[in-house]
Amino acid sequence: MVFPFLNRGSLEEQARQIPLSLYAPVLALEGLTAGVDNVRHDVYLSSKFCDQSRVHISRLITKYGNVEDLAVETSNTLVAAFPPPLASALPRNQPPRPAETAEFKRMLTELQTVSLQRAKLSGNLSVDLVARLAIIKYLRSELSSQFGHVLERCRARLKQYENPRHMNPGFGITLRDRFLNLQFRKKIVLRLAGQDLFMTLLTVEKETLSRLRRSLFGGSDLTSYELFTNRMLFTEEGRDDFINAEHYVMLGNFERDPDRFHTMREVATEFLQALDIAVEGSAEQQIEGWLNDPENAERLVGGGNPDESTKAGEVQKALLVAWMNMLEQYDVMEHVIASYEVAPLLGEYSPLINPQQLKNALITKVERERVEQLLRDHGKISAERLHAARRRMGSLRGHERLKVAGRFLRDFMRYHRDLRRLEALNSALDLVSVISNEKLRELSMINNTLYEFLLPEEQKPVEEKVAHHVILKADLRDSTTVTQTLVQRGLNPASYFGLNFFEPVNKLLASYRATKVFIEGDAVILCIFGRENDAGGTVARACALGREILEVVRGYNQKLETEGLPTLELGIGISYQDGAPLYLVDGDSRIMISQALNESDRLSSCSRLVRRLVGASGMFNVYVFQTEEDDRDEMLLRYNIGGIHLAPSAFVKLQQEISLERRELPLEILGETEPVTLYAGLVPIASDTFHKIIVREGRASTVDARTLVRKPSDGPRYYEVCTTAPVYGLFEAPKAESAALNR
Repeated sequence: MVFPFLNRGSLEEQARQIPLSLYAPVLALEGLTAGVDNVRHDVYLSSKFCDQSRVHISRLITKYGNVEDLAVETSNTLVAAFPPPLASALPRNQPPRPAETAEFKRMLTELQTVSLQRAKLSGNLSVDLVARLAIIKYLRSELSSQFGHVLERCRARLKQYENPRHMNPGFGITLRDRFLNLQFRKKIVLRLAGQDLFMTLLTVEKETLSRLRRSLFGGSDLTSYELFTNRMLFTEEGRDDFINAEHYVMLGNFERDPDRFHTMREVATEFLQALDIAVEGSAEQQIEGWLNDPENAERLVGGGNPDESTKAGEVQKALLVAWMNMLEQYDVMEHVIASYEVAPLLGEYSPLINPQQLKNALITKVERERVEQLLRDHGKISAERLHAARRRMGSLRGHERLKVAGRFLRDFMRYHRDLRRLEALNSALDLVSVISNEKLRELSMINNTLYEFLLPEEQKPVEEKVAHHVILKADLRDSTTVTQTLVQRGLNPASYFGLNFFEPVNKLLASYRATKVFIEGDAVILCIFGRENDAGGTVARACALGREILEVVRGYNQKLETEGLPTLELGIGISYQDGAPLYLVDGDSRIMISQALNESDRLSSCSRLVRRLVGASGMFNVYVFQTEEDDRDEMLLRYNIGGIHLAPSAFVKLQQEISLERRELPLEILGETEPVTLYAGLVPIASDTFHKIIVREGRASTVDARTLVRKPSDGPRYYEVCTTAPVYGLFEAPKAESAALNR
C-alpha cells in the first residue's frame, strides 16, 4: 500500500528512502549471582537511606495531601502540645523540611556513587544497575506504604475529637473533611509525591551520576540508564492523565474513546506500513522499533512544519498531509486537538471534573452541557476558559491543523517509547529482591549471593592494605637564582616560597587524599596511596592535583608580576608503582623508599641543553629527546617547564581507572605540524566534583648533542598531562547524554 498522491515520480521513491532508526529498550542484568530463591538477585540497601526515605516520602504525602498538622504522631505530649485552639493555627502545605530533603538527596547521591564504584571494581555495570533497580523498587513500595501510615495517623488524631464533650467539636468536623479529601485525592497525592521523587532522582542523575559514569565507563553502552530518566517511573503502568497531558499527549481511557493507545498505535502502524519501506526480519518488530524513536517523526513530517523549499521538505509536507488525513479518516483528529487544548485547563477544573470528561466536553455538546451543569452546581468556577478552548478548536484551519498533527506524531512516539521503557524496567524489577529481613540478609550473605550497598559512614572502618602508590614531585626551577635576587633586595625568601608555593599546595592535599612525603630543598614530594578495593583512581587524582597545582602557581605568578617580584617556574613528574612503599626508621621519623621517587625526580627535571633547543614550548610543555648514541631512560633529555610528565606505567594505570577518549589531531609540535594523539577523561574528585584531564602521547625525538638538530624518530613513548587552555578547547564537552536526559 502506498499513498496515492505520492505517485509523482521521484517523490514516491524519496518517501521510501527516508532513513528511519530503530530503538528497543532493554535492561539486562548480566554476570550477577542469583539470590537465595535461585530466581531473583538479593539486594540490601543502607538502613540509614531507607529510614530517611520513609521520612521524606511521608512528608511529601502530608504536604500534597494538606494534612501535615493532622498526620502528627498521636501521643500524650503531642495532644498537650496542640490543643484545639492552637491546632487550627498550625501551618499547612509546608514543604518537607529543607534539611531533611537535602539529607535524602545526599544519601541518594552517595548510595548510587558507591554502587558505581562497586561496578567499576568488579568490571560489571550490572552491579550498578541492580542497585538502581532496588532503589526504585523500594521507593515505589514506600509510596504506597507511607500513604497508608499517614491515613492511620490521621485516624488516630481524629479520635481525639470524637468525644461530644470536646471543647471545639467544629474543628473536629473540619479535620474530618480534610481527612476524607485526602482519601478522595489519593491518586493525585501519590502522583505529586512520585513526581517530586522523580525530579530528585533526575537532578542527582544530571548533577553527578551521568558524569561519574562517563568518567568510569566512558563510551560504554549506557542506554539502559535511559530507563531511569522516564517521567512515568512512579506511575501505575504509565497511565496518568495529568502526566500525559503535561509531558506527552492525553489519550482516551474509556472503552468508547476512539483515541485509546492501542487504537492510535494501529493508526500509526498503518501509516508507517503505507510508506512501503523495505523491512529486514520481522515487520512487526521493525514497526515497533520505528515507533520507539521520536526522531522518526521529525524525519517523516518535519515536526509539523516542514521546509517546502527543499526536496526533503516537499516529501515531508506530503507525508504530513497523509498523516492528518489518516487521523481524520479514523475520526480522531478532534480528539487529538482536544488533548492539547485540555492540558492548560486541568489545573482549574480538576479534580472536580475528570480529565477525560473535560476533554470530551471540548468535543461533544452533550458532554459539555454535563460539565457546565457540574460547574454551576459547584457555584464558584467559571466555564469561560472551557468555552475559549472550544472556540480555539473551532478556529483551527489548514496549516494549524497540520502542525497539531505533526506534533501529535512526535508526542505519541515519545509516549510509546517511554511506555516500552517502563515495561522493560518493570520486567527487570521482577528480578530484584530488596532484602529487609535480617535473617534473609544473613542467609544470603553466608551464601555469597547478597549485593549490599551501604553509605560510606555505615561501612566498617577496616584499614585495608596499601596495594599501590603514586608519587607526585613538583620541582621549582632556578630557586637559587630567585633566592639570591630576593636577598639582594632585602626580602625574605622563606616567606616568599612558603606563601606562594608550599602553603597553597598544602591546602589542596585533603581534596585529593594526598599525603606530603617530604620537602626536598626547592621541591615538594606528595604521595597518593591506593588501597585494596579502592575505586578512587590514584593516578587520575594525581593528574588532576598536578593540574591544580600549576593553575595555583600561575595565579600567584600574575600577582607577583604586578608586585614586581620574581615569578615561579615549575615542573611536575608523576610516577606509579604497584605495591606498597618501604620505609626506613630514623628516630621518630619514617623515610619512604620507593622506585617511584627516583622516577618522579627524572620526570620533573628539565635539561638546560634542551631548554635552548625548545625555546618557546607552545601548546605543550613536556618534550623528550634522545641522542643517537644513547637511548636509555636515565640518559634521555627532558624538557618540563610548567608541565606534568606522566610515567608510562602511570598512564597504563590511568586507563584502568577512568575511561579515556582517544583522538588524533594535526597540531603544531615545535614549529612543525604533525599527528598528535590525545586522550581525554573525567576525574571524579568528590560526589559532585569532576576535573577534566587530557593526556598527550608523544615519541622521543633524536637530537644531535653538538648541533642541537632535531630528527623525528620512533623513540620511546612519553606522556604529558596537558595544562594549557587551547588543548582543552579541542575537546568539546560530551552533550549526548544530557540531551537525552532533557528529551
